[in-house]
Amino acid sequence: MVDPQLVDKDQIILAGLSFFGDPFKFSGGWTEENEIGRLWKRFMAYLGEEGQQVRHAKMSGFYEVHIDHLEMEQTGEYEVFVGAEVDRVEEVPVRLSIKLLPPTQYAVFTLAGQDIVADWSAEMQAWLTRSGYQRAHAYGFQLYDERFKGMDRLDESVLDMYVPVRR
Repeated sequence: MVDPQLVDKDQIILAGLSFFGDPFKFSGGWTEENEIGRLWKRFMAYLGEEGQQVRHAKMSGFYEVHIDHLEMEQTGEYEVFVGAEVDRVEEVPVRLSIKLLPPTQYAVFTLAGQDIVADWSAEMQAWLTRSGYQRAHAYGFQLYDERFKGMDRLDESVLDMYVPVRR
């Protein structure tokens, strides 16, 4: 993994669906059978059935946000949110939740091919330690845009992992 690019972002408004718990309790790894995969299936089904109701969606990519909670250390439970960026919260359908990600600086790690499914958390933590940065907020997200071709075409895929940072 190469060193990340540092970027500043304004507030990001997302509309989507959440799961709270241990997403790997019944099926581990990168699979559509764990709770993250099932969450993606629910979200994509929603978009197929009722996506036109999300009036202010940018649809330039999809977000998978991992949100740490106090219980995480003891239980392994945390929140996973998948969604799309919207310009504003007005007229977001009731079945969707909203996440407001604060304006902040991000370390953006670009992952390609098998690096996407590798355990890159140790490398990310090593970069934070040697760079003098620390996590600024208790979340991070993956941005799936047109470069991500799907799990069945992983070797052709690229995605960006955003980690909010501060000095």
